[in-house]
Amino acid sequence: MVSKEVPFTKEKVQEIAEIYPTPFHLYDEKGILKNVEKLKEAFGILEGFQEYYAVKALPNPYILKILKNQGFGADCSSLPELVLAEKAGIVGGNIMFSSNDTPAEEFVKAKELGAIINLDDISHIDYLEKHAGLPEMICFRYNPGALKKGNKFIGNPEDAKYGFTREQLFEGYKKLADKGVKRFGIHTMVASNELDPTYFIETARILFEVIADISKELGIKFEFANLGGGIGIPYEPDQEPVPYDVIAKGVKEEYDKIISANGLDPLKIYLECGRVITGPYGYLISKVRHLKHTYKDFVGMDATMANLMRPGVYGAYHHITVPGKENQPHDHTYDVTGSLCENNDKFAIDRKLPEIEIGDILAMHDAGAHGHAMGFNYNGKLRSAEILLREDGSAVQIRRAETMEDYFATLDFEGLENFK
Repeated sequence: MVSKEVPFTKEKVQEIAEIYPTPFHLYDEKGILKNVEKLKEAFGILEGFQEYYAVKALPNPYILKILKNQGFGADCSSLPELVLAEKAGIVGGNIMFSSNDTPAEEFVKAKELGAIINLDDISHIDYLEKHAGLPEMICFRYNPGALKKGNKFIGNPEDAKYGFTREQLFEGYKKLADKGVKRFGIHTMVASNELDPTYFIETARILFEVIADISKELGIKFEFANLGGGIGIPYEPDQEPVPYDVIAKGVKEEYDKIISANGLDPLKIYLECGRVITGPYGYLISKVRHLKHTYKDFVGMDATMANLMRPGVYGAYHHITVPGKENQPHDHTYDVTGSLCENNDKFAIDRKLPEIEIGDILAMHDAGAHGHAMGFNYNGKLRSAEILLREDGSAVQIRRAETMEDYFATLDFEGLENFK
């Protein structure tokens, strides 16, 4: 069971809210750094280990710079994500560019930055060569199909739009070798928010086996295997965090049995985790605006599903703490809602909480990944600020809140005067 506590007091969050009005996302730098050290220590037993943070999880250059200073690279999947990595000082082989249905300009930018380009489809070999030229090193994303059972979040591999089939891997690597490419990597990503550590060990085994088969048949040498991400986090209090050391030791055993035993070492091992790195260390901070009592008791917040869509869209659980009332009885049942014109705009349904009063601040846990990043502007809602709680206790705004001027910036109101 994981402890669902917040790393700040009621007084501290109120102090921050006086400067940066709610709602806002608050990230705990100390918690992120402590977690990073645990991951590096566990996976450090693997050959050439490197973590490429999945930028899509929390696309903020300040967070990327913190992680860069800890030796992390960046896993990018779009042109803006490539630029964010570049702005944070992450370039060259410290970028893993993995996208699908990729436009030419993204391949051009990735090659310009010296990123490792991870192709999603065999047709992209010719497309990349035509528009950007073939780089020195190329990686393919492997979709193991029926060899690997998916999970409820990402679905079965055979139904996924991602990756090469096994047969296409052989064809693709041969084609690259015939074109003179001499440096190769391989990648897979078949899970999302998975809490079973054996899932990732099995994934490593499947990937190592296909490496051995391709190496033997084509006579090429792989430099790295990217095991992807997908390590989950314990959103619910009765769940346990995934033990990094269990995964690392299991991967090491498969490495020794397959890679080392076949003389294919050294083979560097990469990950591209996002959620597990920052997810548990982010909080959506929101103030109670209204209380409504009809057929149920509703707590109306100044945040909406536009700030944190996972509960409303996925039915996902996000724990809620009321700072200053942690030790009060949780003997009131509420639906915690936003103000969108959508009935699924709810952060919690029938949630046991202490008695709530107008003006209370609520902290919604595990919003440090796929939180602000998945925000939107429906109903004209403006995206909130992002605040970093530094190790020394200071608070720094790392993204300001949107304004109405931002929202209207792409509209030509002047053109309305002559529009008929």
